Amino acid sequence: MINNNKIFYSKIICYKKSLEATNKYGGNLPYFNWEEIMKNIFKVGVIAIVTASFTGEAIAETTWNVSLWGKRRAFTEHVEKLAELVSEKTNGDLKLNISYGGLSKNKENLDGISIGAFEMAQFCAGYHRDKNPSITVLELPFLGVSSLEEERKVSQAIYAHPAVQKDLSRWNATLLMPSPLPQYNLIGVGDAPKTLADYKGLTVRATGGIGKAMAAVDAVPTSMSATEVRQALDGGVVKAVAFAPHAHMSFGTVESGKWWTTNLNPGTVNCPVVANTDALAALSDANRNALLGSIDEALDYYISTYNGKTMDAWGPTLTSKGIESISYDAGELAAFKEAVAGPAAAAWISDNTAKGLPAQELYDLLIGMIGK
Repeated sequence: MINNNKIFYSKIICYKKSLEATNKYGGNLPYFNWEEIMKNIFKVGVIAIVTASFTGEAIAETTWNVSLWGKRRAFTEHVEKLAELVSEKTNGDLKLNISYGGLSKNKENLDGISIGAFEMAQFCAGYHRDKNPSITVLELPFLGVSSLEEERKVSQAIYAHPAVQKDLSRWNATLLMPSPLPQYNLIGVGDAPKTLADYKGLTVRATGGIGKAMAAVDAVPTSMSATEVRQALDGGVVKAVAFAPHAHMSFGTVESGKWWTTNLNPGTVNCPVVANTDALAALSDANRNALLGSIDEALDYYISTYNGKTMDAWGPTLTSKGIESISYDAGELAAFKEAVAGPAAAAWISDNTAKGLPAQELYDLLIGMIGK
């Protein structure tokens, strides 16, 4: 019989388990596109059966479904590169089938990993801070990370900590790689906030530590999916959006915005790529080594692309759209950081120590690497 049957039938079992997981969510499962998921599962199975019937031989091809959102952009280039590298190194024996929004909503990707709805996914820590508290240390405001290379280094160090791995294991998730992002800045409509005092009452789409920073200057932070932001900005639900450059371009805020902040730099978000732990363990040694052994190269490509192609397009895009640049003086920014960074870190350490995490240890590990 077909070697791939074990994987094929394990996916059917995952579907059954997902239905049984209803109780975990109080009677309401998170949204997953089960029609698309099952279509992919049966497509793999049927191809395997037909191939075997003609050749009389077993086929070993393994397909992993990968849940992303939005569209292909700088933020997903490491996953795209990983798929390319893995296919090359395994001669097509392991295929990463990437779906942009076809399998799950972005805020439910971790749930999908947990129940085996798909084998790999990307999510952002700030989407559900209670589910992955350990990695939210990377989203604290004003950490002072200065480059994508440094963001990669500190993220991978935090991901490797045993307490972080244990935290994510509650969701049957293995951390594979970060999605390093630069410091966020705002694009907005209406009157531009020329001083930090002007932020009072301003509605801002800002998650995680960036949201806390905005609240500290009396703005009104709100969290929403990136795919909802353009409509919210156009409809007046928010007056400003905190994003990295690629997202401002990909999700259309540059089409509506009238001003942007050049140097607010309140922080960034942390968005890991994870694998279902059972699926990772079920891979052949050769395929697992090909996958894990391609991560550094995929991240190198991602950073090179972001620093090059993405940032090369950013300045000209702002100019062509006639978006006004707003900069703040060093003294005002220093006061902003002093008012926000220390209290936010202290609160994070206190809250997460109470949850049983070695919060001070994680924070010290992070701070000890920045600028080194």
